[in-house]
Amino acid sequence: MTYIDRIATEIENRVPSEVMPDGDTGLLFRIYAVLLLAKGEQVTDEDVHNAWSVWMQENQGDHPALRPFSELDASARESDEPFVAAIRAAWREVN
Repeated sequence: MTYIDRIATEIENRVPSEVMPDGDTGLLFRIYAVLLLAKGEQVTDEDVHNAWSVWMQENQGDHPALRPFSELDASARESDEPFVAAIRAAWREVN
């Protein structure tokens, strides 16, 4: 297991199961691990959305939320919050 995978696992373990996306999320959480390394506790909902968008484009290129964060409705924006919280919590654990 690489250091990226360890960080990805730390993040994934902090995401409530009811908000976990369907499918293979390995790449998604590796991208979130890069966010943790690059931004730490400064990671934002928009950062998480952009990372998710890369992953979603690879998995389902026509998802309705594949647009800039500023164009999302409040509900879609709120869906990124548990992932932001998980990244921040994992950052505190690994630092």
